[in-house]
Amino acid sequence: MRRAAVIRPTIALTAAAASVLLLAGCGTTENAGEASGEAAIVVTDDRGESIELSAPAEKIVALEWNTAENLVALGVMPAGVADVEGYTDWVKSEPLDEGVTDVGDRGEPSVDAIAGLAPDLVLTTTDLSESVIAQIEEFAPVLVVRGADASNPIGQMELNLERIATVTGHEAEGEEVLAGFHEKLAEGTAALEEAGLAAAPFMMSDAWPNGGQVSIRPFAEGALLTAVTEELGLENVWTGEGDADYGLGSTDVEGLTTVGDVEFLYIANGDIDPYQNELAGNAVWQSLPFVQSGKVHRLPDGVWMFGGPSSMNDYIDAVVATLAA
Repeated sequence: MRRAAVIRPTIALTAAAASVLLLAGCGTTENAGEASGEAAIVVTDDRGESIELSAPAEKIVALEWNTAENLVALGVMPAGVADVEGYTDWVKSEPLDEGVTDVGDRGEPSVDAIAGLAPDLVLTTTDLSESVIAQIEEFAPVLVVRGADASNPIGQMELNLERIATVTGHEAEGEEVLAGFHEKLAEGTAALEEAGLAAAPFMMSDAWPNGGQVSIRPFAEGALLTAVTEELGLENVWTGEGDADYGLGSTDVEGLTTVGDVEFLYIANGDIDPYQNELAGNAVWQSLPFVQSGKVHRLPDGVWMFGGPSSMNDYIDAVVATLAA
């Protein structure tokens, strides 16, 4: 399989925003937007809406974990996050402070809880319903990013970070985060090549028990983890289609019979692990070539599959440690 092309998007700033950067470089605290009466920062989100801020946002609520992760990576601790407990379980790369307020579920956040924090800005993804976004926009600007784009998974991840860096005034930190990600990719590629794993076939998935059966979700072409693994020099063997956003497919254990002797990577969390539990005595599972050759690899918990560069750094470390050990 080919490696996914990394398309680097750009972000345009207004002249006033450029003035903010220039003034910051000179050590002044004057806000160019306030001085000129114009918006200092203008960013177009993935709805095509222009988000205008008079100054970099400081008090921010994040309604999706990848937006929260990116904030923390940039040095901005969010005031509120949806499902703090879930974030803590699934996103180990960028921990939240204990004082971060939980504002409800990611799919159904508490509008009242968000309003009570009086945020400068709310971050969410296109996965949140338009009706909820409209309610929040009655009291705060909302930057909506696409959670993922299977046609450009790494580029979308980077664009999301860059826009959050822009609206928070942390462009320099954003550049450092992205540079660190690309350095990690290069290091991981070299380590896997040295271990003789260049072009090694792999498949990435997760799974869950479902009414006595096991639902398996292959990470197809266009999935972020698949794209990152391909950038590491491995070859994805799963040919099934994934969705247009996250590149995720669907199959069952019988569907894996088309997969040969590959490095079978997967992510689970806690005790929920159908590959080790529900499928332990399954004859079809036991007959698969990668199972018989001992190439089934559970990666460490807490690597968020749909995260930002920090989670991808953890993923790269996990793949290298698992395969090149």
